[in-house]
Amino acid sequence: MATDTVAKPRTSARVHVQKFGTFLSGMIMPNIGAFIAWGIITALFIEKGWLPVPALGGFGTNADGDPNVGLVGPMITYLLPLLIGYTGGKMVYDVRGGVVGAIGTMGVIVGAGIPMFIGAMIMGPLGGWTIKKIDALWDGKIRPGFEMLVNNFAAGIWGALLALLGFYGISPLVSAFSAGAGNVVQFLVNNGLLPLTSIFIEPAKVLFLNNAINHGVLTPLGVQQSLEQGKSILFLLEANPGPGLGILLAYMFFGRGLAKGSAPGAAIIHFFGGIHEIYFPYVLMRPLLILAAIAGGMTGIATLAVTNAGLVAPAAPGSIIAVLAQTSRDSYFGVILSVLLAAAVSFLVAAVILKTGKVSDEDELAEATSRMEEMKGKKSSVSAALIGGGGVAVMAGPIQSIVFACDAGMGSSAMGASVLRNKIRAAGFPDVKVTNSAIANLTDSYDVVITHQDLTERARPLTGKALHYSVDNFMSSPRYDEVVELVSHSNTAGAPEAAPATGGAHAATAPEGGSDGGTAGILVAESVLLSGTATTRDQAIDEAGKLLLDRGAVDNGYLDAMHEREESVSTYMGSFLAIPHGTNAAKDHIIKSAVSVIRYPEGIDWNGKEVKFVVGVAGINNEHLHILSSIAKVFTNKAQVAQLEAATTVEEILDLFGKVNS
Repeated sequence: MATDTVAKPRTSARVHVQKFGTFLSGMIMPNIGAFIAWGIITALFIEKGWLPVPALGGFGTNADGDPNVGLVGPMITYLLPLLIGYTGGKMVYDVRGGVVGAIGTMGVIVGAGIPMFIGAMIMGPLGGWTIKKIDALWDGKIRPGFEMLVNNFAAGIWGALLALLGFYGISPLVSAFSAGAGNVVQFLVNNGLLPLTSIFIEPAKVLFLNNAINHGVLTPLGVQQSLEQGKSILFLLEANPGPGLGILLAYMFFGRGLAKGSAPGAAIIHFFGGIHEIYFPYVLMRPLLILAAIAGGMTGIATLAVTNAGLVAPAAPGSIIAVLAQTSRDSYFGVILSVLLAAAVSFLVAAVILKTGKVSDEDELAEATSRMEEMKGKKSSVSAALIGGGGVAVMAGPIQSIVFACDAGMGSSAMGASVLRNKIRAAGFPDVKVTNSAIANLTDSYDVVITHQDLTERARPLTGKALHYSVDNFMSSPRYDEVVELVSHSNTAGAPEAAPATGGAHAATAPEGGSDGGTAGILVAESVLLSGTATTRDQAIDEAGKLLLDRGAVDNGYLDAMHEREESVSTYMGSFLAIPHGTNAAKDHIIKSAVSVIRYPEGIDWNGKEVKFVVGVAGINNEHLHILSSIAKVFTNKAQVAQLEAATTVEEILDLFGKVNS
């Protein structure tokens, strides 16, 4: 699989730091929305904000003469660290770990009296890990009926002990570290040395070590500084989009071939989308360009220091939009100037390097993109954009596993997987494993993930290492040809031969011919109607579902789930075909595998698409996949679809589907 192609770098110290940084980032990034909310409230309502409000900003006194607490202080002191602590614990041991981690975090919050982000990053995972180990001590040993009592008291008692540990033990250490790190930063600022941090930060970004620096040190220190001073320069040490923009602009004017052609699109993604990794391959093509990034970064930091500018909260992602949204009221001139000057200096240095260097070409960009993915330790979600304008993306290694995912994993995904599998085999890559799965069962072990466009956002978090494709037509999507071309490029041109991949229990591979030993009776003549009576989509779903019900294959609850599935994502497949089926949660309503086929000669309006064939599906395990594979083959062949339309007997339809019950 894809992870095998990057196995060697994973043993390096750099990759261990990457993993640590990714773990830190995993605690911060899900809560960036809360940071942004705090930043907006701070920018608007503090005493020096745009709309000063004592009760919200936490300054002045109320009618009784008591100091206003406001929102700013409690959010930064309690809400944000608790969110981080809960997230860190949940990453280790799900919700139970999150709860114990949050309890422990409360101890360091109260014990320190300052925003405890670093403390939360310690106590959250510590709480999750320790309660996981404690639960393992008596796993399977609790008498029936006492599980809830033991589990709740264990979490409560251990959480209380962790809170005490945080209060008396961890908070003094973290406070001392924060004070020391703050003194170092202040020393660099006072002596004009802060720009020198770019010497470390810019190379770290290209090597994907920035998360450890940014989320482990800069964000916690920046928040503390922002609370005290109303803004912080630290938020822009790594997030300034200027250096990367300058390099991409230099490629636009002085690059060659594919690198020059793809640079404008990359610049837009980088500057406005905030995805900085898009420019990393351009630096890897010409490693000397790291000097341009460093020069631009130093210029931006120096400008911020001279103008005394900063942000009120982290800018994540590093988009110019996020940067401006978090800019302090008195810092717009300095922040904008720092971005412009950083881009200008980076552009000038990069232009000299490109003009005096050798000509770049498409192969170099593809190779650099692969090196970037290898260093990152997983595929890049934006790397395809680098070479999509004039060629085909090439993965860091051969593609061995492709999964087609849908909500239930039994209908749409099986059909789509069958169509794509046939195309990939026809292209000469029979060893590439194409499976289907329910989204809930996805694991981060695939090279390529294909989903309906309405489900892609659900699949991405579960399969971050994979390249994602979205389709809206399951039978004849043009994206299938893109995937085939991707396989062709990635599995040839010197790529190592793909080893046979093995699927997990969730993977469902449909056989391509012959009997699978488990399909007898799945499609019978009684479940085929040559002329359905329904005139609407919902009536057709009921008609197809009733045939399954009459077969004793499902209960009434499955019919309701078929409608529920249709409301969330359409089961229209293309080529006049729809395959209504239940949701993943409805599998308990399936008694045995069965398929029904109904033809509507006049056609039915299916969410704006014309449907003439409705195939109702209910499947247990993989038993129904052989019939779906046969149906997919038929509906990707226009001549066979025409034969279905002209069929006068049920036997003709069964014959066209390959006599699947033989």
